[in-house]
Amino acid sequence: MAHSTYDAILILSFGGPEEHADVIPFLENVLRGRNVPRERLLEVAEHYYHFDGRSPINDQNRALIASVESLLATSGPQVPIYWGNRNWHPFLADTLRRMQADGVRKALAFVTSVFSSYSGCRQYLEDIEKARADVGEGAPSIDKLRSFYNHPLFIEAEANRVRSALDRIPVERRPNCQILFTAHSVPVSMADTSDYLAQLHEACRLVAETVGNNWRLVFQSRSGAPGQPWLEPDVGDVLREMDSGQDVVVAPIGFISDHMEVLYDLDTEAQAIASERGVNMQRAETVGVHPKFVGMIRELVLERMGECEPRAIGAFGPNHDVCRADCCPAPARRPNSARNDSSPRAIAQR
Repeated sequence: MAHSTYDAILILSFGGPEEHADVIPFLENVLRGRNVPRERLLEVAEHYYHFDGRSPINDQNRALIASVESLLATSGPQVPIYWGNRNWHPFLADTLRRMQADGVRKALAFVTSVFSSYSGCRQYLEDIEKARADVGEGAPSIDKLRSFYNHPLFIEAEANRVRSALDRIPVERRPNCQILFTAHSVPVSMADTSDYLAQLHEACRLVAETVGNNWRLVFQSRSGAPGQPWLEPDVGDVLREMDSGQDVVVAPIGFISDHMEVLYDLDTEAQAIASERGVNMQRAETVGVHPKFVGMIRELVLERMGECEPRAIGAFGPNHDVCRADCCPAPARRPNSARNDSSPRAIAQR
């Protein structure tokens, strides 16, 4: 039976190509309206062709949906789950049309992005409103679930993934193993107008205190013109500074699934740097379909339905349910900054 307030859940994500033929149309969707040279688009496409043109993000969203559906079937609430993407099938507007046809009037959206920034929060709110306008009268209303960076179940799931990576380090060397938490670099102008850095530092601190190792926050997947300041240091630069024989766990806390930016930027590029330096790099899995993480999604839904109290740990309380009209604004674009979103790293994000 549908809940009296919300009658569906929407999983909202970035999207990615499924096969070789999808790559160029997908990239054209991502870059529409931006002054990116065709040769640059073709260069980006080669990164997808390295994986046979298939981004792992869609399969991982399917796995997440299946896990949440299984939990809701046994524990409730009994509401259907829909899935819509920003840049590839199933497109968000098409999903809202299907929801409308199914009689859905009000849904809760779980966005596959942990930390608050323009690209991880505000832009998804804009996507929802644009899709609703495309559908027109009778489009379902959509409320976005709150940020969960300090939810105890997210922290537990992340800590479990880090411990599993630490277990691959010889036991006598584990106490000296450093954890490098990675997140997507963003322009400093974007970080300055959001809680991105504060939330990241808090989540990293909470996980590191749970596992008991020294840690550092680094960034990955920087794109944009060289003159534009982005968050640093880059994970590759940090690995280059490490001594041969050093152990390190790289934990992509800024990503919930092992999609393109994890597989290429960390498992391919960063791992190559570590191997060249003689550094023993172990990459922690993302939370993915960890039972604690799946349980957290259910709890966020129940919380918004008024059926459980909000939970958060650490220095800050639960994040707000409804974003202010001026929160996480888009960063101001500088002249000649059309490249900012044209790299494979920026395109693959989330």
